[in-house]
Amino acid sequence: MSQIIKGSTSAEDGFYMPAEFSPQDEVFMVWPERTDNWRNGAKPAQAAYARVAKAISEFTPVTILVSAKQFAHAREILPSEIRIVEVTTNDAWCRDTGPTFVIDGNGRRRAIDWTFNAWGGLVDGLYFPWDMDDMVAGKICEMTRTDRYRTDDFVLEGGSIHVDGEGTVLTTEMCLLSPGRNPDMTREEIEEKLCEYLNCEKVIWLKDGIDPYETNGHIDDVACFIAPGEVACIWTDDSSNPFYKEAQAAYQALSQAVDAKGRKLKVH
Repeated sequence: MSQIIKGSTSAEDGFYMPAEFSPQDEVFMVWPERTDNWRNGAKPAQAAYARVAKAISEFTPVTILVSAKQFAHAREILPSEIRIVEVTTNDAWCRDTGPTFVIDGNGRRRAIDWTFNAWGGLVDGLYFPWDMDDMVAGKICEMTRTDRYRTDDFVLEGGSIHVDGEGTVLTTEMCLLSPGRNPDMTREEIEEKLCEYLNCEKVIWLKDGIDPYETNGHIDDVACFIAPGEVACIWTDDSSNPFYKEAQAAYQALSQAVDAKGRKLKVH
């Protein structure tokens, strides 16, 4: 059973989002099948997803959400140790549509069910409708019996944020300040939402991502925490590379940044 928690936030209740490099109990994926998005009937994408799932399953249990149409096919090509659950979705990006799990110091787990609008809604979203994708987080919470906070007034995708688990969150202006997500909110109000639900004290903003047309510049294309006080950042020495300016700008900004603990970031 999963209940929606009302009247409070993660930070108020003592829950925080752990770093991505922290131990994980399970990994969720969504099976690709849209023929308008995935080439050759999505068969190459499905083969790639299967390889990724198999590799992860050697270390961490994997559950894949599959449509009714694809269930038998997925079961046939995926090994038995990978759990398959029939769930209707609009597309295959569980990092963005799935819940953000949060924990407290007593081993308890909850989740954040962000509003999802296909990376920009009717302004510049990638598809319509997106209603089934907006339900994915809640369905995973039902599956895992995880109570959740639902942000009906705030749009966010998992790939647009990255935390160190110690009070700092990375994001980009290109994404979170884009007009298709939360156009009526100021930068300060968006920061407040992030801190309320992720239980962070410091937001480090990079200006641009490298994907302005699909995700509006998600941070997960640019930089990520790999340890407390350390980040990995995209880089190229080739000035003709289409992402040269973005890589230079991201590296310079991160090299000057200080995290919530007062540490100057070490940038790889």
